[in-house]
Amino acid sequence: MRIALLSYRSKPHSGGQGIYVRHLSRGLAELGHRVEVFSGQPYPELDDGVGLTRVPSLDLYRESDPFRTPSPREIRGPLDLAELGIMWTAGFPEPLTFSLRAARILRARAHEFDVVHDNQSLGYGLLMLRRAGIPLVATVHHPITHDRRVELDAATGWRRLGVRRWYGFLRMQRRVAPRVPRVLTVSRSSAEDIVSEFGVPRGNLRVVPLGVDPEVFRPPERPRTPGRIVAMASADTPMKGIDTLLEAVAKLRTERSVELVLVAKPVKGGATERLIDELGIGDIVHTVHGLSDEGLAELFGSAEIACVPSLYEGFSLPTVEAMACGTPLVASRAGAIPEVVGTDGTTAELVPPADAQALAGRLGALFDDPARRGALGAAGRERVLERYSWASVAAATAECYAEAIESSRKGQ
Repeated sequence: MRIALLSYRSKPHSGGQGIYVRHLSRGLAELGHRVEVFSGQPYPELDDGVGLTRVPSLDLYRESDPFRTPSPREIRGPLDLAELGIMWTAGFPEPLTFSLRAARILRARAHEFDVVHDNQSLGYGLLMLRRAGIPLVATVHHPITHDRRVELDAATGWRRLGVRRWYGFLRMQRRVAPRVPRVLTVSRSSAEDIVSEFGVPRGNLRVVPLGVDPEVFRPPERPRTPGRIVAMASADTPMKGIDTLLEAVAKLRTERSVELVLVAKPVKGGATERLIDELGIGDIVHTVHGLSDEGLAELFGSAEIACVPSLYEGFSLPTVEAMACGTPLVASRAGAIPEVVGTDGTTAELVPPADAQALAGRLGALFDDPARRGALGAAGRERVLERYSWASVAAATAECYAEAIESSRKGQ
């Protein structure tokens, strides 16, 4: 098949969209399909045999200059003006503007592709493609309504208005999602949420879990660093539960030597940095970002424990990456995490979300029990090898493409 894979932003080493796009496109290419990725900035890293068409935006959120004001000569037309206007009024324009730019390109090249696969934008441009008769598939990792709910709960005063405005694109996604013929998601938990939050008919949904490369993410050859915890937080938001983890680590350090390494780039002077200062744990909390897969695997392999304290996850790729490294995992009993790791306590320790006391207790008990750590790590690795591979993700996704193509031929 000839596949156009759309991603409105594809940050290579942190944030699930870039990881998903790279590994899915490679898996599809290895199956013999021709894949071309259409992406806005930041652009993805792709493997040999996968094409890239850049769909440039104004890049208003680039890491070196977030919320920047572009020069007048950068404005190329009405879409750029709309993107700038939405940003200036505290909204997030990229899902809309990327989908419209991509649709403009693809309508002119429709004869070159058998199917278009959108990754999470759910913009109005997809409806333009559907009206043009192009077979369409979309991935929704989880409905962003959950992110909005958590941020609203954490916000006060005027900040609540800002949160509502930022997530204004959800109105569009709720309108578009039910009209996409095939919607892929990554867990049964997310599927239920997509039905209830976005109104997608159950018959349109297919569950295809994410994968991991077990040759890259594998148990370490070197000894693990005593007392080290590793956690990932791709955004400085309440959703990831990092405040709970920091409070738990502050409790632990009163009784033992402990170190926390966060794979994150906290906002300068933001909530995470302020809490680290308030708790007085700046000497034992370190942050890193921009790691390659190999670097991330090495980091997971250096830890005695990995932690995923999220308040909600549609899948949680870091849980699978940590388990693949044989690193014992402590995670929240939230969203799809129990579905991903199993609920019987064989492959991970599960704790209530947002409960720092319970998290500290479970981490401390695990530090004191090397045999339990070893058993959890081995069982986690085995579960990954049995269930989560990018080859199986690509094969299952290709089956959904075939369904979408057949439905389009029948005019459904």
